[in-house]
Amino acid sequence: MVQIGVLGLGNVGSAVVELLEKDRDGIRRQLGTDISVKKVLVRDLGRARIEAAAGKITDRADDILEDDEISLVVELMGGEQPALSYVRKALSRGKSVVTANKEIIAKYGEELAYLASEAGVSLMFEGSVGGGIPLIRPMQTCLVANDISMVMGILNGTTNYILSRMDESGCEFEDALREAQELGYAEADPSADLSGADARRKIAILSSLAFNAHVVPEHVEACGVEKIAMADIRYANELGYKVKLVGYGVRRKGQVELCVAPVLLPHGHPLAAVRDSYNAVLVEGDAVGTLMFYGRGAGGMPTASAVVSDVVEAIRAKDAVRPPFSCYNRLGVVDPRLVVSPFYVRLQALDSPGVLAFISGVFGHHGVSLSMVLQKSRRNGVAEVVMVTHPVQKGALQDALAEMEGCSQVPEVSNYMRVWE
Repeated sequence: MVQIGVLGLGNVGSAVVELLEKDRDGIRRQLGTDISVKKVLVRDLGRARIEAAAGKITDRADDILEDDEISLVVELMGGEQPALSYVRKALSRGKSVVTANKEIIAKYGEELAYLASEAGVSLMFEGSVGGGIPLIRPMQTCLVANDISMVMGILNGTTNYILSRMDESGCEFEDALREAQELGYAEADPSADLSGADARRKIAILSSLAFNAHVVPEHVEACGVEKIAMADIRYANELGYKVKLVGYGVRRKGQVELCVAPVLLPHGHPLAAVRDSYNAVLVEGDAVGTLMFYGRGAGGMPTASAVVSDVVEAIRAKDAVRPPFSCYNRLGVVDPRLVVSPFYVRLQALDSPGVLAFISGVFGHHGVSLSMVLQKSRRNGVAEVVMVTHPVQKGALQDALAEMEGCSQVPEVSNYMRVWE
């Protein structure tokens, strides 16, 4: 009999306790031993709880962390504290830990992996990225023979739903966000999703695994979707692209390029067809080529599926514990301003002679060459202009746009995004 303690009984925690109870016989047949949830930590003892947790509720963390009969702790509280302190204490007391907490794994994964290794126990976090998509363990095991050059994905279901709705229905950003909140895809405060912070943590975890290096969220440049308008979606389609919020890590000559940002993906790109609240991740290895992982990226049951699989694997691997991270590479991070790519630009310019020449002159001064210029609409003497550049350093483009913005000839630089080649 393996006794388990669960920290947190929210959406995912409830689903985990229910799955462990529902699949108890099947898990016993696979492992040759029974699993029992002994205690579940909650903040409020007065709230109604699921039947499967009856008689197991406590509001004292030490009822789990200091119980020698509990050998495995499942952390599903979310946030940095007190979750981080509880995970540290569990590992230091020789308990394996399964978590879906992307924040503590992204920031403290290397430290926690060291604590687990020192204690001879497992640290597992399949549910921290991609919900129910089997992703972390394949990267840790199935791809170890590969030199991975890129990991790239749609890692946030909320923003992908919003962009999909704008693309398919023609609604504006605010309307698509409201719909996502009504359907439960977006939180009342969706700032972590919209700003790219959520995807930033996830690409930090995936990049650490892919490149065997300690990548933390602060290494990842992040730009959110708040500035994307229906006009950007429409013009991108006209040009043969889909707008997606993408996180990527690309290794180049001893350095790694790390970013979360809206990009224009060609219609034929595998990620361009990923719609609704689904997630997808591409991995490029020198032996295996390109792999794509696809599925539900969030939700109680999909994430619980990943968590329970980690619980089973941690018990199965009890006598053959392996480090969850191998951070032996020390890779430099590419300065985002030095990244070279084509870019899409949308701006408002006075509809008068010489203005396009002025814009071209500013771009030319900063070494920005234009491959396409389209005047899309006119209103009250102002024209909306859409441009696509030839490959250029991002910093040069930013300097050119900064020089233009606020000039009388260019009342507004509305948006710019990378065009993926």
